[in-house]
Amino acid sequence: MSRKEQYEQQTEELLEPIVAGFGFELVDVEYVKEAGTWYLRAYIDKPGGITVDDCEAVSRKFSDVLDERDYIEDAYIFEVSSPGLGRPLKKEKDFKRSLGEEVEIKTYRAIDRQKEFTGILKDYDKDTVTIEYEDGSLRVFQKSEIALVRLALDF
Repeated sequence: MSRKEQYEQQTEELLEPIVAGFGFELVDVEYVKEAGTWYLRAYIDKPGGITVDDCEAVSRKFSDVLDERDYIEDAYIFEVSSPGLGRPLKKEKDFKRSLGEEVEIKTYRAIDRQKEFTGILKDYDKDTVTIEYEDGSLRVFQKSEIALVRLALDF
């Protein structure tokens, strides 16, 4: 396990009870370097959406834990935010919640000369994701060939 994955996993374990205590869902944690700066980001959600005040409450409470535990060696910025409308589906609970919804799939390499696919999420397991097109046909993707799966945005 990489240092990045260790930081994300430890953060998730420490943050989950705090987020649940507010009645929110911890959607994801990421530790990324952008423009030379490390960011530890937590994405939270709740029915009806997350507010800035919700993010601030979680941030304040978890900042004390981060100061106390001090398990990240690098200098970093801690952020709490909403996953946004086009949130990626990463965990089993994300796929389960999205069954029957329209999703966008982007693949690493072109399949039949395209890299973007849209359809209704019909099924998933640990290795595959299945969507149904408008004409009723199904397409099964190996998770290893998928760069991103997210809810489709309709405007």
